Amino acid sequence: MQAALDGAGVAFAFEGQVAELIDQGRLVRVLEEWCPYYPGFYLYYPSRRQLPMTLRAFVDFARSPATPVHTQNAPRRVRATQRL
Repeated sequence: MQAALDGAGVAFAFEGQVAELIDQGRLVRVLEEWCPYYPGFYLYYPSRRQLPMTLRAFVDFARSPATPVHTQNAPRRVRATQRL
């Protein structure tokens, strides 16, 4: 990301990671038609019963309100470069 901000390259990132930089005009989207819609991450585990405590803690963390969840505006991958 720093290379794109410094004008030395192109970054490939999730939109949520760079949305503020794009809004500020520090980065611009390029090749947007080549960046498919990405609905987000999924976590599959065998059962809600008898989960190991570490997995239960991770599931609770991932579902916590402090973790950004984009249901309506799911994260999309974007290619961005510095605006000249």
